[in-house]
Formats: sequence, structure tokens, C-alpha cells
Amino acid sequence: MDVGIRKVVTYVEETLIEGGKAAPVPLKMFAAAAVLKNPWAGRGFVDDLKPEIHAIAPVLGELLTGEILRIAGSGEVIEGYGKAAVVGTDGEVEHASALIHTLRFGNFYRKAVGAKSYLSFTNVRGGPNCPIMIPMMHKDDEGMRSHYLTIQFSINDAPAPDEIVVALGASIGGRPHHRIGNRYQDLQELGSNEA
Repeated sequence: MDVGIRKVVTYVEETLIEGGKAAPVPLKMFAAAAVLKNPWAGRGFVDDLKPEIHAIAPVLGELLTGEILRIAGSGEVIEGYGKAAVVGTDGEVEHASALIHTLRFGNFYRKAVGAKSYLSFTNVRGGPNCPIMIPMMHKDDEGMRSHYLTIQFSINDAPAPDEIVVALGASIGGRPHHRIGNRYQDLQELGSNEA
């Protein structure tokens, strides 16, 4: 099956000063996105999405993971990670979800960075130049609030009504001056035994 990728977009940002104070270590965040034809657009309600998921999700997982690793230099340096999909207005949010909520997509990234936590995500409907927001968390510890980050960018001509944008995000480092503690401190203070 032709996956129908129209373009691949990468985005990089580096925060040197936060809150008027120099970052001890700059926060680096980056994303890689693929713009592709929605394989279900124009077909009416499709009951079984599995054939396209199996054909397309692994291609996207491998491609976007490769782009993220190229930008970062290696999987080991990546600390925060997440994923997102935006379906155009001729599609369903289920179409966006279908391509990212499968191990056939996410496992490429998890294995490449040696992650233990799940990939945080967004899946929404939007039009060209809509915000693509990728929430991130620490790849090994979802309770580490220093790495609760969101990378946001847009693609001026995507998604078209019959397209889907699928993206991965990553960070090297957490928020420069994080000072809100972590989930485990809250649990301890509240006297909870919850893990």
C-alpha cells in the first residue's frame, strides 16, 4: 500500500532563558511530523480500520523515529517524549487515533529511546496551520513533573481536509527552573500509599 506521505516536517527549539533567568542547561525540544493522505477520507463510515493501521502505522513509526534520532543524535539523550495526530476536516478523530494508538507505531520510538513510561498524546481534528501540540513526559518516570512539557508548532498547509498529520516530540532536559516537586512528594505529603 502507498502510504501517501506528502511531506515530512521537523521543528526544533532551544530555551536559553526562562523567567528572566539563564537556564543552567538549555532545554532542547524538537518534533518530526509526516503529512499524509487520510486513507479513510471519502469512503464514508469504515467499520474495520485495521488493514490501513497495519500497513501505515509501522511506516510512520519507523520514519518519524528515525527523524527524531537524527535531530537528537541518539535515543539515549532523549529524556521527554510524546506523540500527536491531527486529522483534517473530512476525517474522524478516530482516524487520527488509529495511526498513533497502536504498538505498531509507538514501539519503534519506545525501543529507540529505551523508554518505560507510556507516550503521552493528543489526537484532534483541525485545518491547515492549526496548532500541533505534543504533550511530553519523562520516558522513564511519568511522575517526574520537570519533564511535563508541550512542544507546539504548525504546518501552514496541513492538514488539508483529506489529510492526517502524525508527529513525535522529544526533549533533551526538562523545564529549566522546575520547582513544583513531583507526584511522589505529593503522595508522601498526603499520606497516600498509592504508587
